[in-house]
Amino acid sequence: MSFICFPNNSMARCIVVLGAAFLLLPLTQSLAQAPETSLQAAIDSLSAERMLADIRTLSSPAFNGRQSGTKADLESARWVAQEFLSAGLRLPKIHNDSLIIPSLTGKDDASSAMMATLISTPLIAPYPVLRVGPTDRLATKTLGSDYFPVFDSPSADLQAPVVFVGYGIVDPAQGIDDYAGVDVNNCIVLLLRGKPEHYRGFISHADKVRFARDHGAIGYLMATGPILHPYEVRRGVTGNPTAFYGQLPLDQAIPGAWISTTLARELLTEPDGKSPDRLRVLQERLNQASSSQATQTDRFASLHWKTTTEDGILVNVVGMVPGTGAETVIIGAHRDHFGQPGGILFPGADDNASGTTVILEVARALSKVKPRPSRTILFVSFSGEERDLLGSRLYTSQPVVPLNSTKAMINIDHAGVGNGRLTVGVTGLEKEVLQEVGKTAGIHEKLDLYGFFPGGDHVPFKEAGVPTVTVVSGGVHPHFHQPSDTAETIDPEILQTVAQYVLAVAWQLAYQP
Repeated sequence: MSFICFPNNSMARCIVVLGAAFLLLPLTQSLAQAPETSLQAAIDSLSAERMLADIRTLSSPAFNGRQSGTKADLESARWVAQEFLSAGLRLPKIHNDSLIIPSLTGKDDASSAMMATLISTPLIAPYPVLRVGPTDRLATKTLGSDYFPVFDSPSADLQAPVVFVGYGIVDPAQGIDDYAGVDVNNCIVLLLRGKPEHYRGFISHADKVRFARDHGAIGYLMATGPILHPYEVRRGVTGNPTAFYGQLPLDQAIPGAWISTTLARELLTEPDGKSPDRLRVLQERLNQASSSQATQTDRFASLHWKTTTEDGILVNVVGMVPGTGAETVIIGAHRDHFGQPGGILFPGADDNASGTTVILEVARALSKVKPRPSRTILFVSFSGEERDLLGSRLYTSQPVVPLNSTKAMINIDHAGVGNGRLTVGVTGLEKEVLQEVGKTAGIHEKLDLYGFFPGGDHVPFKEAGVPTVTVVSGGVHPHFHQPSDTAETIDPEILQTVAQYVLAVAWQLAYQP
């Protein structure tokens, strides 16, 4: 079956042909025992040490942060494909017309299990500069602690006054216009991340950038306000700047940077110093009512960096444990991270080398089990999660197995840091069953089950009507989207807990009648 797709977004196009043939590889030593005994043997075979070693490999400088569409991420895809091969998985043979993916050995090998699409990747050159202050005393700020450029924003070479525009929302239907009362033409706007508590609509970062551009702004600074929602507190949201894609094509975006809450406070501090936390006062007002709190500041900002684009290949890697029936269960995790924007390496150990190594370890365990499952298990290493879920959307647009035969998708993200508990999001399945599965895995006391999680590679599957289970290690992830997300921060006990639960859920969905 073949298809050709040319999305409206000029940054991506793909030509993919899926073959019906499969490359059959010998399985390693089997666990041919009674079902309950086989499950326990599979759980006992899981190795936290092996997962840690895999995380060290994936988060090492050799893979340069695995930014989707780069040569480094293609190398990480080859590595995962080879690990699938070594684990004893059977690999679907996927042809990618017009896309040449060099093989690992020069023969028919693990490269055949790669589903690919062409994308254009934005690259921020080393040494971006942000300076702020009074017009005659601009001070250079520190990359990392004070700010990060938004990684897909266009090149910047500008200086302009800073205007605060609250959350940056314009919604006449709800009586909100955060730009009311100010002129931001040829200015840099200062925005708060998220939305006020009373706002009932959905607002994306891209929407906010469009509003700023349409009002004449030439750049923006985004910050987390000092007042956090309880959910944000539980997830460990801080005032630090984080790595981020704005999800707008370069020709539609304006230059922007994510700045720290401390720097946002500095920009709003009045000359007389009477209101040292003016940012908190303004956010409190925005959260209580729809009236605009937009205000001119006496500060200027200058943004200077170079953005280039690189055409490359985004790759998903697919392996399988074949079942006896026509139905399928998918276990997936994204492999990509942020690369080395501005000259700073983002290793991405927790996000999401950890999830990738969990699916590898579960694949090693289940590939040895006999008899075969009643449903085929597909293991998918996605790329492009940080780029608006490009890899999982590619899969759902042309699945290896029809989505109406896909009974569930299990997604693992951020599986190595936290408080030792597991946060599980569920759609289309009974929570009671998934809680009971925790008893089988011996970790039911560590489970916290919820409904739909709005972000992650499970989202395209949920939108397509496939039931989903999303597994995240609970508690604070202090290195989220930071250069400090290294292998040294990973807790092996958490990895082990996640792998046990994912294996037990897969067993329930694929092996049980």
